[in-house]
Amino acid sequence: MTTTADFLLNVLGGLARPRGISVRHASTPPAKLLKLYEFEASNYCRLVREVLTELDLDALILPCPKGGTRFRAEAERVGGKQQFPLLVDENTGTTLYESADIIDYLRRTYAGLGPQPRGWHRSVAVATSLFSSLTLLRLRGVTGYKARPSRQPAQPLELYSFEFSPYSKTVRAELSELELPYILRSTGKGHWKDMGTAVVRDTIWKAPMGTTRNRRWLEQHTGRVQVPYLIDPNTGKAMYESADIRRYLRETYAR
Repeated sequence: MTTTADFLLNVLGGLARPRGISVRHASTPPAKLLKLYEFEASNYCRLVREVLTELDLDALILPCPKGGTRFRAEAERVGGKQQFPLLVDENTGTTLYESADIIDYLRRTYAGLGPQPRGWHRSVAVATSLFSSLTLLRLRGVTGYKARPSRQPAQPLELYSFEFSPYSKTVRAELSELELPYILRSTGKGHWKDMGTAVVRDTIWKAPMGTTRNRRWLEQHTGRVQVPYLIDPNTGKAMYESADIRRYLRETYAR
């Protein structure tokens, strides 16, 4: 399907669950990166990634799509089973399964917040997340779900992204399928004037670009704020534009 069709599908899915857009409770980044074993097409993994955006937390993403051989066995050694998401926090010595427990842990540990509601609130969250994840369905299968052969990079890539972004979603799905580890740099919006496209933000609202930690970094180092933005320390490549990033990933790492 075309990039435009992908974008429209991802917007539709996002509207069912408009979370993972803004930083709601900025937290102090931990000394060591959080590690998250997950895959893009999982609705439970999506719930955790939403909270990473909303708490302004970065994480090392270790993709574990179906049929993957790179990190699934490692996840089983670490946690005892191949179930995702799996969070490893070396700052506190914590290893956790279950998205609801991971979310409550992140809220408590890094933002001083209480647990999210369970019961019907949780059921609605899971259902809407599932619908949003299912919009990744394509003619050739589920993007971000099944592993494809790839060459492993020596160092993890870096991706500036926020969960709701439809353009970022397609890049994360490509990374997931290729089992490419990457540091997720949460780039949530920090002000209501950030809402909308970059054109709306910059020309209509005239909002400042660096309203959150990683958005400031993008402003200072690239002169603009847009997601996704990929950095590959293995090749020295850094780039915007989801279509260009996906093409680069396939040409550089896919087999």
